[in-house]
Amino acid sequence: MDALSLAAALLAGVLLALGVLSVVEMVFVRYILGESTVWQTEFTTFAITAAMLLGAPYVLKSGGHVAVTVLPDALQGLPKRIMTLLASLVGLAFCLALTYGCWYYLYEAYTGGWNTGTVWNPPLWPAILPVTVGASLLSLQYIAEILRGEL
Repeated sequence: MDALSLAAALLAGVLLALGVLSVVEMVFVRYILGESTVWQTEFTTFAITAAMLLGAPYVLKSGGHVAVTVLPDALQGLPKRIMTLLASLVGLAFCLALTYGCWYYLYEAYTGGWNTGTVWNPPLWPAILPVTVGASLLSLQYIAEILRGEL
């Protein structure tokens, strides 16, 4: 699971860089060349959203997430482990609900032939797929961390 999280994080980094390059290209086309843009804003939104969720499993694995640890730091031993486990189970429950919702949304978008409805109007399912994969990997990373007892 750790290797998958790392691979997803590397892909997230590439998507983030592509999103930034898309914004730079959009500014150049609009303000230097004076032409209109069609795909850049939407692509940037899709790429950065995908990067956020694809990078989330690695952030959980590496402990890079924001956490308020006043109470857990005050506890020791069994009470601390119980509190940490309960918090992890709540986080896992949320991630599993998110994963279910993402897969359902992906299925609906794919089978329904949904498009974005914009000028560019690409199919919607390719934009939802990385979010769905990221939510799934985040759920699996939560399970791995719970089984290791590291959360």
